[in-house]
Amino acid sequence: MADDEHDFEGAEAGSASVVPTQCSALRKNGFVCVKGRPVKIVEMSTSKTGKHGHAKVHLVGIDIFTGKKLEDICPSTHNMSVPIVNRKEYSVVDFEANFFSLMDDEGVIRDDLQHTSVCSVDSSEKVKSMFEETEKNDGQLLATVWKAMDEEYVKEIKIKG
Repeated sequence: MADDEHDFEGAEAGSASVVPTQCSALRKNGFVCVKGRPVKIVEMSTSKTGKHGHAKVHLVGIDIFTGKKLEDICPSTHNMSVPIVNRKEYSVVDFEANFFSLMDDEGVIRDDLQHTSVCSVDSSEKVKSMFEETEKNDGQLLATVWKAMDEEYVKEIKIKG
């Protein structure tokens, strides 16, 4: 195959996990990819145009899954990748051996997500006690799952009712 030919694999519509966005269009509390990771922008500053003609944007972000602080500097006219971040709420139907059994609105159950450090509830013991409390009091434990760039984690847990 020649260097100028490309071999593209087929993909379903809507399968992109990032969209290109001009750096100057990014905003604080928005999302962007820094060093290949999805981050929430917590600080952003723009320098004046230098002798080479481009204003630079300094971005500081927190990885939405690891919590690590990442920084990048980009010319304001260049494109950066913005991750598509989806959130979906599930009912927690069981919590055993650090794994969630989650049910969506259509009644589909999934058992593939485990409690991690990215969760708003910091310990699996606390999740277990919250689950047991909702069972006793006819409440409902809800889990919000965040998905971005082929990673998926339970980020938030709350009691409803």
